[in-house]
Amino acid sequence: MPDLQLAVIDVKPGAAMESQSGLQLLRPRIYGAWMQPAGARRAAAIVMHPASNFMGHYLIAPLAARGVACMGLNSRYAGNDTLLLMERVIQDLGAGVQFLRAQGYEKVVLVGNSGGASLASFYQAQAERLTIERMVDGDPAGLSPQDLPPVQGLALCAAHEGRSWLMRHWIDPSLTDERDGLSRDPALDMYDAGNGPPYGAAFLERFRAAQRQRYERVDRWVAERLAQLRARTAPGSPRDEVFVVYRTHADPRFLDLSLDANDRPVGSVWGAGATGACAVNYAASQMGRITSLTAWLSQWSPRSRADGPSNLALTSVPALLCTYTADSSTFPSTRAAWLAAGGARIRNVDIRGGNHYLAGQPGRVEEVADAMADWILAL
Repeated sequence: MPDLQLAVIDVKPGAAMESQSGLQLLRPRIYGAWMQPAGARRAAAIVMHPASNFMGHYLIAPLAARGVACMGLNSRYAGNDTLLLMERVIQDLGAGVQFLRAQGYEKVVLVGNSGGASLASFYQAQAERLTIERMVDGDPAGLSPQDLPPVQGLALCAAHEGRSWLMRHWIDPSLTDERDGLSRDPALDMYDAGNGPPYGAAFLERFRAAQRQRYERVDRWVAERLAQLRARTAPGSPRDEVFVVYRTHADPRFLDLSLDANDRPVGSVWGAGATGACAVNYAASQMGRITSLTAWLSQWSPRSRADGPSNLALTSVPALLCTYTADSSTFPSTRAAWLAAGGARIRNVDIRGGNHYLAGQPGRVEEVADAMADWILAL
């Protein structure tokens, strides 16, 4: 087995106040852990998530053992997405591609796992045709084609459609007061046993409509608040602030297995059973719970540019999709969306019984590694 190596990569600074660390502001760096097989440098892969630490990713060693150098790369926002800007994350990912090219790897593939799938698709879409001049909030993006060297393929696994897609479909419509995480309309609460599961068509229609309304209401408030802040002209006036988004873990598919049916158990990707999923919904550390106005626009908003299938459709490279059929956060409709976006360029491999993290499933890790390595080396 090859040795695990540390990659330390300098990246371009972002905006002032983007980090609490002066060192990270003045000399920003990202870090990766990678393995490369002995012999000819045939192909390399990067697996990266917008905010999760992927330096210990389960595919690094298996891909290296099959002849594909693999790096688990962290963005500058690893472990804290409060201020995360997707446009800055693709810049970090581009620095990783440049690093591997400097090691002699001409064939580089992005492995998009979970939220990394939409990131990889966003990256390649902009690498092939850079269209972003400004951030969603209007500030200059500072991106250049040199920041984003195109890759040769996209290998996606347990691939949800993006952070804004999750927020749109998981935000809890039963919350009645954005300032009170305990406020609740029982008639819209999927965790109230009186509503199901199973959930009737009328409840689901009301639930999804109220979900869209809450999501759009938060987004309107963000735009209005940001405009209010930036209308202030006094020296030192704030240009951004953080806020709380309570209860962001409510999708009826968590509890009703007849909806978008696959092999998943009852519960969610982070909480087993109805009780576990409900506890996650109220947890202090959950998805998008604390975010700045600008980070909301870039990550969670309907204005985000980083949804996965729409970006995949803008790319021209081959794509592989590994669908984990017992995943509690991706569903048959998710697979269908990716396949429709990729068209003739994408191939799907079902990993039967695979859960979202392949936790406790070493045999299925080997299945994914086999499929990916064969596909990457054949490009």
